[in-house]
Amino acid sequence: MDKNAKIYVAGHTGLVGSALMRALAVQGYQHVVTASHESLDLTHQPSVQQFFEKEQPEFVFLAAAKVGGILANNNYPGQFIQQNLAIQTHVIHEAWRAGVKRLLFLGSSCIYPKVCPQPIREDYLLTGPLEETNRPYAIAKIAGIEMCSAYNRQYGTQFLAVMPTNLYGPGDNYDLENSHVLPALIRKFHEAKTQEKDHVMLWGTGTPKREFLYSDDMANACLYLSNLADDQYTTLLSGTDSMSHPLINVGCGKDITIQELAILVKEIVGYTGNILWDASKPDGTLRKLLDVSRLTHLGWQASTDLKSGIAKAYQQFRELA
Repeated sequence: MDKNAKIYVAGHTGLVGSALMRALAVQGYQHVVTASHESLDLTHQPSVQQFFEKEQPEFVFLAAAKVGGILANNNYPGQFIQQNLAIQTHVIHEAWRAGVKRLLFLGSSCIYPKVCPQPIREDYLLTGPLEETNRPYAIAKIAGIEMCSAYNRQYGTQFLAVMPTNLYGPGDNYDLENSHVLPALIRKFHEAKTQEKDHVMLWGTGTPKREFLYSDDMANACLYLSNLADDQYTTLLSGTDSMSHPLINVGCGKDITIQELAILVKEIVGYTGNILWDASKPDGTLRKLLDVSRLTHLGWQASTDLKSGIAKAYQQFRELA
């Protein structure tokens, strides 16, 4: 990407989008366009068409999505599938119509089967049933991957689907109704500390394992991929054959149990009470460790360790609290 290229970041105020904005600024990109939800409803096709016709971006980072943890996915399945299908369909289609050079579609590791070999390779997509609690969201994201693949095949576009592991960092959502596990833990332990509670009750058994990636690392990976030489980038789009998905995992390659994570967050926050587990609540998928060997072979790896990343996230949370 030329430093003066026009770049559109969809979802620029979210966790990934705000990290992309920081990374683009640090790396000296001069022409980044954004639009707030109030000024552009991505679920409204005519508005998205008008935006692309006016702005004509050369590169697009599609980070806009309706996201949430187990509770939100359970409570709002219709909204999760409808809004995500609408957002990605409109942006991907209008990116093609506008002649966008490269588009990165941000997905989620929940696209992979509930039970599959670990670590999870990109070619495990569509090889088994999905985890039930977030199936509507996962199917929407899978449809986005397939749309990128179909447009690449039919129209010669260069749309790449990037599947991050669990993300956290500045700009995260700390609403206990809708947040993911790590920000929820930060808020719960912080509130228990300030309210001097003697225990914190957490969902599930604590035995599932999860991989976590700092959002700024994710953004740097996206810029790294967008700046690959044509031959390397084209290889990612084609995979092993013409029917492979243009898909690449992004993660740190290490995971941790939720119980170990809770203990780590408790230590960083400085909470001294007890941790209790409500085993009647769902655990979700038992393990979701991504195989990031393709990205590693391209020369990129995460630089923020989990402990220091959580410390940064907690500091940012305290500034907002």
